[in-house]
Amino acid sequence: MLFDKDNRFNLANLITFGNIASGLIAIHFIVHGDYFTAIILAWIAGGLDIADGKVARKYNLSTEFGIQVDSYADFISFVVMPSFLLYYAITAESSGATQIILGFVFIFYIISGLRRLIEFNMKSEEGTVAKYFEGVPTPLGAILLWVLYLLFAYGVVINPYVFAVWVLIIAWSLNSKMKIKHP
Repeated sequence: MLFDKDNRFNLANLITFGNIASGLIAIHFIVHGDYFTAIILAWIAGGLDIADGKVARKYNLSTEFGIQVDSYADFISFVVMPSFLLYYAITAESSGATQIILGFVFIFYIISGLRRLIEFNMKSEEGTVAKYFEGVPTPLGAILLWVLYLLFAYGVVINPYVFAVWVLIIAWSLNSKMKIKHP
């Protein structure tokens, strides 16, 4: 059952579902102001994202269903969740106007991440791994947002509009023609 390629609940997909759960639970903690726990869950989601691909390739469990589920997991854990983390952190003390402006910036980021994942899925084939990503992969985009969060948390940068510009640049890079070597 766990190693049956045709089972929707095979081992690789179960690991991916764990990624989804980690991302969703992290969003809960973000909304309640517990960023530390959310970040721990984000790193767990990242580890599960690496593990699901390795398991799928090692045990020949890669399927179209798995590709789609992996992208949903990436969307939740590496697009929506880090966007929530950074948005909630930098707007906690902001005015309504700043919250609205940054809200639009993060909506643009989320739509850019979704577009990137859809484009990736349209070009993916079962059991294959491209040598290069075109555009910044969403997990790397998430890491960049987490770096921005750290810059804010440690008071290195505090102006929310500086973050807005960086988020827009990262959003653009998700769908750029940049070539990023696949690990």
